[in-house]
Order: sequence, then C-alpha cells, then structure tokens
Amino acid sequence: MPQVQITDVIVPEEFTAYTVENSLVSTALSQSGVVAHNALIADQLQAGAESFTIPFWLDLSDTEADITNDDPTILSTPQKISANKQTVRKSFLHASWSEMSLASELSGDSALARIQSRVTAYWSRQIEKRVISTLLGVLASNVANNAGDMVNDISGAAGALANFNGGAVIDTALTMGDRLEDVAMIAMHSAIYGEALKNNEIEFFKPSENGVELKTYKGMAVILDDNLTPAAGIYTTILMGAGAIGYGMSAPRTGYGTELFRIPAAGNGGGQTVLHSRVNVGIHPLGYAWTDGTGGSAIAGDSPSIADLAVAAHWSRAVSQRKSVPLAFLISK
Repeated sequence: MPQVQITDVIVPEEFTAYTVENSLVSTALSQSGVVAHNALIADQLQAGAESFTIPFWLDLSDTEADITNDDPTILSTPQKISANKQTVRKSFLHASWSEMSLASELSGDSALARIQSRVTAYWSRQIEKRVISTLLGVLASNVANNAGDMVNDISGAAGALANFNGGAVIDTALTMGDRLEDVAMIAMHSAIYGEALKNNEIEFFKPSENGVELKTYKGMAVILDDNLTPAAGIYTTILMGAGAIGYGMSAPRTGYGTELFRIPAAGNGGGQTVLHSRVNVGIHPLGYAWTDGTGGSAIAGDSPSIADLAVAAHWSRAVSQRKSVPLAFLISK
C-alpha cells in the first residue's frame, strides 16, 4: 500500500540543491555584489583537499618607458610579468535540528516543517558571520603586516572628532586611492547605524519590485551586523567593493547534504526526527592567501571556525598594491 513518508515531504537531494542555490540570494551581501559567486571555488569544493590555490598574474610594473633613439648598438631590456597565488581554505560544516513527535502532536503544527522552511536562512546567517569574521581577520593582518594602510583610525582623536562621521568614511575610502569609487557596501554595528539613522543619513530603496529593501549610506548598501562587536567603545566599520569576497558553496562530495534520521524509541516511544544539513563552503577575500597556521596559531579543528577566520596569522596579502584590495576599515567611537 502506498504511504506518505517523511522523505516524500523533504526530498534530501532536492532540498540540498535548493539550500546551496539560494543561501545568499536574498541577502544584502549578494545583492550589493560584494560577495560574488565564484564557479572555480564551487567546483574545487568537490575536490578532496582542505584548500586549493588560485594563481593570478600581477599587473605590469610602472617602470618608465624607454626613450627611443637611432643607435643600433643600444638594445632595450624587456620587462617581465610576475604571477602569485591565493590560497583558499574550505570549510566543512554541519547543523542538525530535531523534532519530538509528541510536541508537534500537541501543538497542532509540524516543528519539522518549520525547521525545513528556515534551513536556508540559517546558512545565510552563518555565511554572513563568516564573511564578517574573515574581514576582521584581514584587518588584523593588515595592521600586523602592512602598516595598516587599509585602515583609518580616528578613535584617538579629541572629542567628537573620534566619532563615526561622513568625512571619516570618505577618508577611509580614500585609502583605496583612485579606486575609492569601487566601494559598494558598508558594514556597521547597530549602534553606528542608529547614529546615522538619527542624522537622516540612511536611505532605503528596492532594486526590483520583488527584491529585498536595501538600506544605503552615501550610496553604499548597508549591512547591520553586531558581530562587529565594539571593544571599550571602539567600533569597526568596513567598506567593501564589488567582488571583494569570492564565495562558493556545494553539497558534500561524499555522504549526504540532507539526511533525515528517525528514532522511534525516543520520548519513550513517541518518536523523534532529526534533520541533518551539511555544506562545503569557501569564502575568500580578494588579494589574500590563507594559511592554517602553526603552533599556537594553528586552527584546532579540521575546518576554520568563525573565530579562526578573524585571526591575523591566518591571512597574508598576496597582491603587491594596496589599491588592488577593495576593502577599507574605519575605526571610530
């Protein structure tokens, strides 16, 4: 006799594909173009290694051009082009949620159906947290290794000059030189956003009729994220250009992206259902290389945690020019 089973309601393969395809679609990160889906990262997530490298050509140097003459004995010396590589770290992630059958029975609603409807949103939030933590790691690395040339720190200024303000945001963008107009998004703590809102500096618009309403500050899409936690009243605000973060997500190469597990004896026979969700994720800042670290700076697990991503020792700048990295950081009160 045909029976409707849990796997008829949640088809694991289809559910995994939907989760992978839609995890960042509706977020400000994706709609601003700052986080760009990278097909190479997505493809490499299916390979059997913890990390992979992406080689790239450096730009031609700005050595002055030769002054030509009519002496056949003077030969020009050709210049060369150099290459470098960015190392991208994979993260192998899992989350699970359970439903006790009796709880759903008594509530008159299905907890599992609610869980199913929120899994994609859960992964969206997890990825956004990882993006912010990655950016904080780049900031820490820049201060430690590149004299903070991507940072505008006004927190030590006198009085109100230390506070977040429009002029300071522009000065921060100017650390990118003539690439300052590449900035497309600004990530800020809710307290900073609140001050900008009080000053009527926040505008709202929808990029399409059915799109998510975006908040903007001086034309930049705004990400509100309290993971930009202040320390002693000092806030970090991040300016980002389009494509600043490469991103890929895939189902596991082996095993199951979505798995349903039924425990009939749980709840003294009432039953329990567990939904497992697994994804492979690659998140990488343009122009930087990742290292797992050694000794005290080595990551503890088989994949970097959100906290690991924020550690300076795991990031090094792979490009020769500061302006090749579409990121800038404002430190303020």
